[in-house]
Amino acid sequence: MLPDFFRSGNKGQFFRWIANAWIGKIPFRAMRMGYYRLFFPIGKSSVILMGLRLRKMKDLEIGHTSNINPFCMFDTRGGHIRIGNCVDIAPEVNIWTLEHDFQDPDFRTKSGSVEIGDFVWIANRAIILPGVKIGEGAVVAAGAVVTKSVEPWTLVGGVPAKPIGKRNPEQNPRKPYNPFLW
Repeated sequence: MLPDFFRSGNKGQFFRWIANAWIGKIPFRAMRMGYYRLFFPIGKSSVILMGLRLRKMKDLEIGHTSNINPFCMFDTRGGHIRIGNCVDIAPEVNIWTLEHDFQDPDFRTKSGSVEIGDFVWIANRAIILPGVKIGEGAVVAAGAVVTKSVEPWTLVGGVPAKPIGKRNPEQNPRKPYNPFLW
């Protein structure tokens, strides 16, 4: 991995621009993954498909055999994002660690790290807000906005997300997804 010198300040902004404007659009998975691994740890057999948008080039960690689908956006400006093992993140999911406090008269920001446990599935266009922990095996329904932590093996949905069911905790490890393109 590169030293922080290349991941923060003006150089960090330059490498983030390269990642968002060019690297995320390379159709060859191996080339894309090699570049991302210079900036943050990615576990064995994990895949980041085309179109990932990053707001910062550090404080992101992805476990093994996890899939990040196209056009997701990860913002680590306000804290760390830790994605566990065997996690499936559907297209267009947004994960935020920084947001504005709309109640603050000066519209200041508030921040918090996000932790996503093993075997989690986050469905299409879900939004995860700062300070949230998604427990092992939880499922976030499509379009949900997660404002509070989610208990393990719980299905949440809606705006704001609320528990709507339970998931079977007997999950097998995922098989690696190895697309040549995408």
